[in-house]
Amino acid sequence: MRAWIAVLVVTAATALMKASGPLVLGNRELPSGARRVIGLVAPALLAGLIVVELSADGWNQLNWTQVAGVAAAGAGRLLRAPMLLAVVIGAAVAACLRLV
Repeated sequence: MRAWIAVLVVTAATALMKASGPLVLGNRELPSGARRVIGLVAPALLAGLIVVELSADGWNQLNWTQVAGVAAAGAGRLLRAPMLLAVVIGAAVAACLRLV
């Protein structure tokens, strides 16, 4: 029951935060500095989530096959592969390493 209350509270807070932007700004444009920062928030949060998920509990259970898969996907993106292809490459590398 506590989990559902937490989900509802977070949902309501998220909706309130999303609605507050247009209410506060009205028809004005965001400053260019604010737009650049907002554009970087999602990638930073995603990178943090990946690190937390890979590290498990206190870096005690680091799964090297997952790390290699994420590294392969990152290398694919650095080589300008499409996102879906990079994810498939990362998953294939991790799966092959698990078989070894």
